[in-house]
Amino acid sequence: MLEWTVLIVAGYLAGVLNSIAGGGSFLTFPALVWAGVPPITANATSAVAVLPGYLGGAAGFRQELRQMTRRQHIQMSLVGLAGGLLGGTLLLMTPAELFSQVVPALLLLATLMFAFGQPVLARIRKSEHPLPLLPGLFVVAVYGGYFNGGLGIMLLAMFAAAGMSNMLLMNGLKNWVSFVVSLISVMAFALAGKVLWLEAIVMMLAATLGGYQGAALSRLLPTRAVKIFVVLVGLAMTAIFFVRA
Repeated sequence: MLEWTVLIVAGYLAGVLNSIAGGGSFLTFPALVWAGVPPITANATSAVAVLPGYLGGAAGFRQELRQMTRRQHIQMSLVGLAGGLLGGTLLLMTPAELFSQVVPALLLLATLMFAFGQPVLARIRKSEHPLPLLPGLFVVAVYGGYFNGGLGIMLLAMFAAAGMSNMLLMNGLKNWVSFVVSLISVMAFALAGKVLWLEAIVMMLAATLGGYQGAALSRLLPTRAVKIFVVLVGLAMTAIFFVRA
């Protein structure tokens, strides 16, 4: 009962955090590992748990997404699918022991991107040399398929580096591409038998409830305080997994 309670609470709080500021995977992934799930399976199961939130977020920006042509949407979706599939395949090919050693570095990278993402975006926007959109998207999608943490802020940074400035459109694309990348990687994980479906569905339901209630909490809680909390959690999880490795 304690393990299930921790998983449900982690899923709920992940939904709340994703609704307000992001960073929910800093809770779902460690909670699964704490419950005794091997890291690669925990990563796959965590990706399933947060998957619906991406689609809901994209639907919320459907008006802004209409600014893109159908061809652009198809191109970005195909690149996201290819990158996500490659990333997911690389994860499945990674020995469990090696992935356990890499996890602290991935958590630290995601935490730093979450902490300093906005200053990074501001500096990138001032650049006079935009990066090619589709190659950059492919690289970030590979990361997202391999390890989901911090995917959103990395996509925003990449969009800014490619010359985009409409933040609403960028947020819509971030959610849609995150959904596409996660969906194809989750399919690869499922075919490889790396998803614990009962845990994933329970955490998914909890995250959906948390996301719904998080919208109301976002009007009461200061976003800055929530972001500081997420960064502290990310650093704590990095330290714990570093010791475990």
